[in-house]
Amino acid sequence: MTLHVTIDAGPAVHQRAGLSRYTERLIAHLLTEQAEATALTLFYNTHSDHSLPPTLRTAPTRTVALGQLAWRLSALATQVLRLPTFERRLPPGELYHATEHLLPYMGRPTVLTVHDLIFERYPEHHTWRNRLFLQFAMPRFVQAATAIIAVSAQTRRDLIELYRTPAEKIQVIYQGIDPVFAPVESATVAQVQRHYSPGIDSPARPYLLMVGTLEPRKNHATAIRALARLKAQGYPHRLLVVGGEGWLFAPVRQLVAQLDLHNDVTFAGYVPFGDLPALYAGAACLLQLSLYEGFGFPVAEALACGAPVVCSHTSSLPEVAGDAALFVAPTDDAALATAIARLLTEPDLVTTLRERGFCQAATFRWSACAAATVDLYRAVV
Repeated sequence: MTLHVTIDAGPAVHQRAGLSRYTERLIAHLLTEQAEATALTLFYNTHSDHSLPPTLRTAPTRTVALGQLAWRLSALATQVLRLPTFERRLPPGELYHATEHLLPYMGRPTVLTVHDLIFERYPEHHTWRNRLFLQFAMPRFVQAATAIIAVSAQTRRDLIELYRTPAEKIQVIYQGIDPVFAPVESATVAQVQRHYSPGIDSPARPYLLMVGTLEPRKNHATAIRALARLKAQGYPHRLLVVGGEGWLFAPVRQLVAQLDLHNDVTFAGYVPFGDLPALYAGAACLLQLSLYEGFGFPVAEALACGAPVVCSHTSSLPEVAGDAALFVAPTDDAALATAIARLLTEPDLVTTLRERGFCQAATFRWSACAAATVDLYRAVV
């Protein structure tokens, strides 16, 4: 039987980070690999001039036209009042899938993907407005959903601990990584590396890499302090920071100035998706020092490209990295510097981790994510 599913495509339309990647890739694989199992209608709010990515434009769509805040508040209001306001805008179907933390009230079964509960664990790392909304709304969304997809076992544990969600209601379905994340030819690596090198680098210096939105939770400060330790020991490496600027990042830039690392830290901003594999492959190591992650795409992507990884021993990162990374306490810059130095001086260790990394990264496949999601759809209806 073909299931008629309406799925929230909003993150793929309006965002660039992990939620966007999850939504776009999941829908794309459902459309191409699960077309006999699911007939999809894409639903999203047209609150800006953004549009669907090209990979999703063949699917039928339904939209609402509300400001972003009005859309969020309206979705919450329908849950509180139990009004099927948005149900009337959708075609008939067996299921509604909310791919981000926003679930309107529906008269049909619903699936909610929960990426993380960072706003509960580290509320200081969210704006007060977003924190208040999520702390009031998320317990209601979680309770209202027929079934929940957790993107990691850590998120599943958080749902059970913080919201007393029944364990049988939650299915862990890992996200995937794209085939483009694989070892890259040395000539391509060198070309991309030169492009992201400051003018003072001739030739380009080796670099440590961080990938992700620039915000306090990503913990760039520990990496910068560790870099200062490595510079004091004579290592020539710089830190290349890739990602769009979020909020409360000024103190990190101030720290770079305080430690006199102007020539050793490069903030590259948001970079084209196609440049990431070469940046991973060319890095001396990837640093993922987040205080908390629901999944952690950069770790899996770096492992697939053959980059050594040092990451936090917290939240979901150990389950994403498996036995293919070195782990440190996220705020211990001395331990981080020691771990990085091991990767820079122990080639046998790097070879071992690289081989393990290829095996670990192969477990994260979008095809498997889409297939498991369809299995959950069937179980729900």
